[in-house]
Amino acid sequence: MWRVLLTILIFGCSCQNYHDFIGAEYLGVKYVRDPLGEGVAPDADPLIGFDAFDCTTFVETVLAGGDEQKLNQIRYKNGQIEFTNRNHFIETDWIKNNSKLVKNVSAQYAPTAVRTVTIDKKNWFKINHNIDTKFEKQTVNLEYIPYKYARNITVTEPKIVLFVNAPGRAPERIGTDLAVRHMGFLLPDGRLRHASWHKKSVVDVDFHKYVNQMMENQNKLGIMLMEIQK
Repeated sequence: MWRVLLTILIFGCSCQNYHDFIGAEYLGVKYVRDPLGEGVAPDADPLIGFDAFDCTTFVETVLAGGDEQKLNQIRYKNGQIEFTNRNHFIETDWIKNNSKLVKNVSAQYAPTAVRTVTIDKKNWFKINHNIDTKFEKQTVNLEYIPYKYARNITVTEPKIVLFVNAPGRAPERIGTDLAVRHMGFLLPDGRLRHASWHKKSVVDVDFHKYVNQMMENQNKLGIMLMEIQK
């Protein structure tokens, strides 16, 4: 909380634009892939940290307000800290297990389409971590806004934005399909605040320019807008 208060003092924001500064305390923090873990093997990274983020841990840490207990509730099913119990897959784990915290409101903003994705968690665990599990394949339909409709979207309160890709070579490489490849916050003034692999840090960029860049790649389909439940 002190980070948020410090940011408000620095930027001098008013109550009306307070939400513009969601996550602003982490601007400039370096990007590191998968910086958090359980503190023990197979992922000995710490449960919480503020010196490095990837796109998902940035969003999760902001939603948790920097509180470790809240963060664990977001990152793990029922808050039970275990590698195989972590919400590894946004499509089938993260969205469902955080349904009290986030809600897909894409259809309220633009015409939508559906991306069907099948997550083979058992195969993923075996191929990538040599761990045997009993998970069954899960197929879900993700309602998203195609990029051609996303270019002019504006919001009045911050939304989590999930970036959806078409089926690619993921099954060959990691043993399962993936649809959601990136996430961040869409702010009311049109900024996208995210932990950027390209910029190597948490940054603000123009959301609409970012969308136009995504449209140049036919493998990139669109966005999901997730409302933060109060």
